[in-house]
Amino acid sequence: MELIILAVIIGALFFVAIGIYNRLVALRQNVNQGVADIDAQLRQRHDLVPNLVNTVKGYASHEADTLESVIAARNQAASGPMNSQDEAALRVALDKVLALAEAYPDLKANTNFQELQRELSNVEDKLAASRRALNAAVSRYNTGRESFPAVLFAGGMGFQEADFHRLDDSEKGIVDQVPNVDFS
Repeated sequence: MELIILAVIIGALFFVAIGIYNRLVALRQNVNQGVADIDAQLRQRHDLVPNLVNTVKGYASHEADTLESVIAARNQAASGPMNSQDEAALRVALDKVLALAEAYPDLKANTNFQELQRELSNVEDKLAASRRALNAAVSRYNTGRESFPAVLFAGGMGFQEADFHRLDDSEKGIVDQVPNVDFS
């Protein structure tokens, strides 16, 4: 009789461990999906940069240094894994290009430039939303990992704490703000 009770307890613990494992795998996959979503938005941003630069070139040809710095920043950011320093440099360079529109009224009125500026603003909105979704997924994962009884098994099953997406200095204070796109 004692053997049967012991077998039932061991079986119950086995099924609890399987349930915990499956739940943590699902939560970890949500975190991985969040990282992939951010990566996709960053690639979309990188893809817009050459079109934006080519549009600006026709109106501001003597701003070659500014345009070259944008392309260099884009190439650096697109060349490897997600790096907040590279993305910050690209963001600063893009801000400089977008500021050129103020000095060139014809560029500011160009429909191609306006569309690219609108698309870039849209990508930035999606990027901010993806970052918020990633942080929510990380929070759910870490909470699930640290909750009882999962905390008893998580470390032994290889589930490490996930890091929240940290904003670099160029993004602080603007992620939750609506981008200012002026078409006047």
